[in-house]
Amino acid sequence: MNRNGRFLLAFLLVALVVAGVVSFYASGDPDGLTKVAEDKGFIEQEKDHALKDSPLGDYAVSGVDDERLSGGLAGVVGVGITAVVGGGLFWAVRRRGGAQGGARDQRG
Repeated sequence: MNRNGRFLLAFLLVALVVAGVVSFYASGDPDGLTKVAEDKGFIEQEKDHALKDSPLGDYAVSGVDDERLSGGLAGVVGVGITAVVGGGLFWAVRRRGGAQGGARDQRG
């Protein structure tokens, strides 16, 4: 494995640990928007998100009763999805750029 591959693997492992373990210790205080809504008096207008009952809704995995495990799994799944989608986009753009560069080389 080359240097870039080792770096990406280390980055992915750190992201998984942060999402799966450290995220449990995040602040329980409300986020900025909720705090402003409370301070300005329009928190009553808050509505649940349309995907609240989805498998990863509300930063948890539905069907897992242990709060710590559920939140950790949601974080790990989120990192995995982000890595696959981001990596796929990067690979597609890189491949396309390589094909265009190759065509230019043949013309010039």
